[in-house]
Amino acid sequence: MAIEPGQGSEPARYTLRAGEHRLALNPRLGQPLGLTWTSAIACTHCGRATKKSFAQGYCYPCFKTLAQCDTCIVKPETCHFFAGTCREPQWAEQHCFQPHVVYLANSSGLKVGITRKSQLPTRWLDQGAVQALPILEVDTRQQAGFAEVLFKEQVSDRTNWRAMLKGEVESLDLVAERDRLLARLESGLSGLRERFGADAIRLLDASPVELDYPVLEYPRKIVSHNFDKSPDVAGTLLGLKGQYLIFDTGVINLRKFTGYEVEVH
Repeated sequence: MAIEPGQGSEPARYTLRAGEHRLALNPRLGQPLGLTWTSAIACTHCGRATKKSFAQGYCYPCFKTLAQCDTCIVKPETCHFFAGTCREPQWAEQHCFQPHVVYLANSSGLKVGITRKSQLPTRWLDQGAVQALPILEVDTRQQAGFAEVLFKEQVSDRTNWRAMLKGEVESLDLVAERDRLLARLESGLSGLRERFGADAIRLLDASPVELDYPVLEYPRKIVSHNFDKSPDVAGTLLGLKGQYLIFDTGVINLRKFTGYEVEVH
C-alpha cells in the first residue's frame, strides 16, 4: 500500500496498489471489501513466476544475489562494502551512501529506528507510529547502524504489532526521552565521531511529529488473515494502520504478501 501523510488534521491517506491499478482506501472505510489471491506470485524485481516469495517479494535467485536482500540491510552495521564483497556496489552507492536518520518513534511504546532521510515520514507511517522524532543525521547507512546499536542498549527497535493495531499506545514525551538517551550514550556517540569524523554524526533539533490513521474501530482481539492459508480475505473495512488492513473479520499485513497477484472486489 502507498501511504501519504494527511493534510492538516486529516489522517493518513491510503492507496491500494494492484498491478497498474490504484484504489483509494480511505473512502472504502465502513464498506465491504474483498481480496482474493489467485495463487500466482511474481518477483517484484525480475518479474519471474515463483512458488514462494522471499524477503517480502523476491524470487530465490534475486534473494540470493541482490544487495537489497543481503543481511546488512537488516543489520547495517555489518556492511561489507569496503571489504569489496558487496553484491551490487553501484546500488549501494545510490542507497546506502545517502544521508540517514536515526529516530525515536512510538508505535506500541518507545523504539529506535533508522531510515534514509528521503523516506521520512513514510517510514513512520509504514510502522504505524503515532509519534516520531528525528534525533541524529549521519552520512551513510552503516553509520546509522552503528548508532542504532548504541541506542538498542537502552531501548527496543521492535514494534508490538498487536498493541499497535489495538490502539493501545500511550503518548510519550519524545524530547525528554531523546535527551535522556543522548546523555547515557554520550561516550558511545563520541566514539563514533572519533571514528568517522566530528561532522559525521549530527544532532538534530527537530520537533516531534504526530501521526494519525483512518480507523473507525480498533479490534479487541487480533485475528490474522494469511493468503498462504486461505486465499480469500473479506469483511467490512474498519481501519488502516501501518501496512495493515483492519477488517471486522481480522487483520492482514499486505506488505508480507508483496508480489502476490490479488483480485480486489
